[in-house]
Parts: sequence; C-alpha cells; structure tokens
Amino acid sequence: MTMQPWFTEAKLGVFVHWGIYAVDGVPESWSFFGGDLTREAYMKQLGGFTASRYRPEDWARLFARAGAKYAVLTTKHHDGVALWDTERTELSVAARTPAARDLVGPFAEALRRHDLRVGLYFSHSDWSHPDYPTVRPSSLHRPWVDNRFAMPAPGEEEPERWEHFLEHVHRGQIRELLSRYRPDLLWFDGAWERDERQWRMKELREEILERRPRTVLNGRMLGHGDYATPELGVPIVPPEGPWELCYTIGDAWGHQPRDTGHKSVTELIRVFTETVGHGGNLLLNTGPREDGTIAPEHADRLEGLGRWIRRHQEAVHPTERGMPYGHHYGPSMLSRDRRTLFLVCFDPPRRFVEVRGLQNAVRKISVLGTGEELGHRVVGGFPSRRVPGVVRVDAPTLCDPHATVLALELDGEIELYRGHGAG
Repeated sequence: MTMQPWFTEAKLGVFVHWGIYAVDGVPESWSFFGGDLTREAYMKQLGGFTASRYRPEDWARLFARAGAKYAVLTTKHHDGVALWDTERTELSVAARTPAARDLVGPFAEALRRHDLRVGLYFSHSDWSHPDYPTVRPSSLHRPWVDNRFAMPAPGEEEPERWEHFLEHVHRGQIRELLSRYRPDLLWFDGAWERDERQWRMKELREEILERRPRTVLNGRMLGHGDYATPELGVPIVPPEGPWELCYTIGDAWGHQPRDTGHKSVTELIRVFTETVGHGGNLLLNTGPREDGTIAPEHADRLEGLGRWIRRHQEAVHPTERGMPYGHHYGPSMLSRDRRTLFLVCFDPPRRFVEVRGLQNAVRKISVLGTGEELGHRVVGGFPSRRVPGVVRVDAPTLCDPHATVLALELDGEIELYRGHGAG
C-alpha cells in the first residue's frame, strides 16, 4: 500500500465532530446506544439543529492558522444522521433539521480555498437504519456489541436485508461522498461490529481506489487501510508505518457544555511533538456547537499551537521520525536530509542538554525561535571502539514558555550507536 506523500508530511490535522448531538450536548450516538436516553429523545435533537452560524470559511482560516494541513468532518456518525443531502436514506440534516442544507460541500470547498486537504469521517455502523441490525458477526470481540441497535437476536438473522443495507446504504453513501466532494482522505469508524468478510472490506477498498485512486484510507478497515489510528494517548511503542493520533482538546468529542477539562496549549504542544517525533500525525479534535460555532476555548488552543509551530517551523516541516527514546529525554525530529537533529526540551535546562549515542560530530547548535548559538562538549566514550561519548549542550539563555527546540547541525547523515558499550 503506497501512502500519499502529503499525508506523512502534514503532521497536524483537525478532527471536527459535529452533529445533532451538539443540540443537547450529549455524547454522540453512544448516549442512546448505551441507554442513557432513549433513541426517541436523542432524535428530538433534529428539531434544534440549525447550523445558523456555520461559516466554513472561518473554520478553514482557523485550521490554517493552527498549522493544520488537513481536516476531517464527521459526515455520518453511528447514529446514522448524514450531514449531506443523501439520496440513500431520509435521515439527514438537509431533510430533517432546520439547517435544511448540505453542510459537507461548503466544508470541502472552504478547505480547498485555504490549501487544506479534505478528510471525511464515515461510520460503517448505522444504529438507525432498519436493515443494519440483521446479521451477527462470527465472533463478538467486545461484550457491549450485542445490542439490538446493532445486532439481531440469535436466530433472527435476515442476510438478504444486510445485503440491501451494504449495497444501497453503506456503499451507496460512500459513493455519494466520493463523487460529490472528492475527498483526499476517508476516515472510517465503526467496523468492529462485523467481520471483514461481512463488510466486504477488500472490495470496498478496491472500489474506492478505482473511483479516486489517490484517496487515503485510515486503518479502521479491518486490514485494508493505509495507516494506524491510535487515539487519546501517544503510543509507548509507535507503529512501524504511517500513523495518526486522534486526540481531544477537552474530554469529549462532540460539543458538551459540561466538558470544561480543556488541555492547555503546553499540553497540546507536548502531545504534538511526541507524536511527530515518533513519525505520526496529530488529528486534534474540536466539537462545534449546533449553530456551527467553535468554542473560544478550543479556538484559543488551536491558535496557540499554531503560533508555536510557526516559531519552530524547521522542526516540523519537512521532518521525519527522530531518535528512539533514550538518546534524548524528549522528542526529536530529523530534517529530510537527515543532517539536522531537532531536540525538544519540555522543561528549561538548568545547565546542559544531553544527547547519547550520537556518532556524528556536531558542527553548530542553535535555538529555534531566537537564533542563539550554543556551545557543547563531548564527555566520555571509547573512540577506538566507535563508542561515542555523551554530547552535552549548554543551556540556552532564553527558553520557550511551552517547549524549547534545539537544532544540531551534524557533519553528515545521522548515525546512532545502539550497542551496549565497550567492555
């Protein structure tokens, strides 16, 4: 599977969870699936979803200022409510809410005007369509999956209805998204409720790429996606190939007024640099209100992250995965030619910053954002056996309030020592 270069170079995307769940500020889809409220009460929110202040141009400008290169909109969550005027079901904001229009097209158009790639989230699951809960998977690998919104009772399967759903609704709506909006990325979710063969995932991938060959597909396709999608925490051991961390600014995905646990700009920069240093992208989530406005607390944090990225642009674009942890106490990134090493320091160094296992000589060290040049010395090592000493870099005079980045220019492409030392 060949990854499109733009994706691995992007580093930051914005995830947008927007739907009728923002009207009452309840968890998206899960609130009726888990029984916190009835499906009827959940669907009453259709009457309050207005999108009256939806300005996708403002969204796109904000995302660009945040340093994002793409954004992903939830076109249909597990509740089955489409944000576009789908011809496949009657359950859409265009047909059933005061918004009364397509919300996906303006999103895609605004992103492209600001040179942002278009990502569309689509849930395989549909807990509202009558033909969805008609077959059971070969095994239930999550206990809470056996729910009447998702599964028929044992012995009550109707395979012909499942085939109708799969072709007419599932594949039909994906075809609509592809033909109408030409997404650069399809971000799937909800695949856990059936097995790979029931979803026809291999065939789905082939059809998507036949229609739009350069579409990037996320990993939630049961083995047929292009990259891994961990969420809510930087992996201790990062995936080998391309990957993306989806992460919330607060604690919730969709807008919930009670969600006040907003992460600070410093926390988000830490997660961002740890992700990029491990070779991934950060997909940072915001949940707009029902009227289409983004909460000031979320906008402020996106703006703050963007200011930090602009000050430290060299360490972000274009760079690649840095050193494994242990060589430096923090994330690191490498320039594309692998001759400049960027060290991220979360805490202001008191006397020096250490780099261990660096075989290269260091030509110059400077602080991104201030340009201050720093001295260094090499301590210890066993040169005759090619065991390098520890590079100790003098502490900078001024440190960034969020995270300081040091640029080490090397005498060639980076070479690391990974042995146990000379005995």
